[in-house]
Amino acid sequence: MTNEDKIKLKDNPNKKAVYLRLIKYLKLKNKIKDFTLEKKLNYVNTFYNKILPVDDSTKYSSDDYWATPKEFLIEGKGDCEDYAIAKYFTLKEVGISKDKLFLAVVKVKGATNYHMVLTYLENKNSMPLILDNLSFRVLPFNKRPDLIPKFIFNEKEAFILKNKKIYKKVKNIDWGKEDKWNNLLKRIYEENE
Repeated sequence: MTNEDKIKLKDNPNKKAVYLRLIKYLKLKNKIKDFTLEKKLNYVNTFYNKILPVDDSTKYSSDDYWATPKEFLIEGKGDCEDYAIAKYFTLKEVGISKDKLFLAVVKVKGATNYHMVLTYLENKNSMPLILDNLSFRVLPFNKRPDLIPKFIFNEKEAFILKNKKIYKKVKNIDWGKEDKWNNLLKRIYEENE
């Protein structure tokens, strides 16, 4: 946490809750660093799923803001992207290769908006495991009939999914007006410097 963060927190009416959440986060990372893969995935999924869900329009007066993990932990609420992003970076910090972690854009059956989850992919031919803020259970993609896959991406590559498995590599994702992913990566890596 930077000095700037500490100054902001000083006047935060929820500072006790924020400090407690940050302490629990540090304890989680320390506790699970030597756990099996399955336990790491489950503990991280459960830890973040206890944070309150809220729409970006309510929290940030923005239609679609992607919070850094630090912002998400300090704010104590977020939407599906915030959960998936925080899980991605936490799992990297506890030793899981970013080559096996992918953020996934999906549709939830019956919903009108897109949804984001985190996937763990052992190899390019395996069935991804899903870490979702809508479920405390980490399940293989084929056990989530409510999710319709669109594409997955990480810091290195992106793929289109078909039958909930990798179908083909994508050179560039069309993010529209703003490349939220690369903008988020810049903010995260600048924070850590």
